[in-house]
Amino acid sequence: MSDKIAFVGTGRMGGNMARRLKECGFTVAAVYDAHAPIAQELAAELGAKHATTLAEVTASADVIITVVTDDAAQLNVFAESGDSLLTGAKGKIFINCATLTPNVHVEVERRAKAVGAQSLEGCMASSIPQARNGTLYLMCGGDKATFDRVLPILEKLSSALRYIGPAGTAAQVKALVNMVMNINTAGLAEGLGLGQALGLNLDMLREVFLQTGANSQVLKTDGEDMQNRAHDCYFSGAHAAKDSGIAYQLGVDTGLKLPLAKATKEQFDRMVALNLGGLDKSGVAELTFKGRHA
Repeated sequence: MSDKIAFVGTGRMGGNMARRLKECGFTVAAVYDAHAPIAQELAAELGAKHATTLAEVTASADVIITVVTDDAAQLNVFAESGDSLLTGAKGKIFINCATLTPNVHVEVERRAKAVGAQSLEGCMASSIPQARNGTLYLMCGGDKATFDRVLPILEKLSSALRYIGPAGTAAQVKALVNMVMNINTAGLAEGLGLGQALGLNLDMLREVFLQTGANSQVLKTDGEDMQNRAHDCYFSGAHAAKDSGIAYQLGVDTGLKLPLAKATKEQFDRMVALNLGGLDKSGVAELTFKGRHA
């Protein structure tokens, strides 16, 4: 636990991961966020440095964990010129936890190696409570020796840890996980929406779904929320749109037609277009229930 750790991206996922590691006895040396007040508040809470530049983050820690929003943000924090995490990064290890296009993870690894650093994917298939409790499902990609080196850190964040393979492979698996999850979410919203339109009791319908082939993890996490319009955000519609797009593009790149992935992406894109992207992904039900946004 002698490693000093820093975080770039201190929203609800990154912030709670930092809190978890601090409680486990690790030194959280610095935090940084593009929205400075968030990082400043977390720094005060954890007794960490509020870094105001990316170079300062790298100088403060041995292991830097990034939890940013998208491909562009990830490439920006690893910029090859200007303020960057790559400044003075020789010997440092980066663990990148955002859901990104697989090729972006490959590019970040290339940039890190060029300055003598190491990069590892830490793709998360969980949500905010799991980040706080250290029970994330983590899929890692990159150099196996680097994975082994930071295993004590990863084990405090995850109750189900899996090494997938070289850079980009964990992101591929994560994209497929989210593709299937999002398809299930959109399908459940249509099933419950149609049930409502037919005048069926939705409590009864969910119980029947639960005991038949219509059962799914999404039914357990989102079904009641869809029925009750309780869309407190754990995984946003905007993120579902982004992740569905990543998976669909992988299909295009490999020459596969993925009609369900395409239709699901269009539904979540529609949520964003209607300014509903800040709702939880369960909010896709707002597009299918009669009398709601549809």
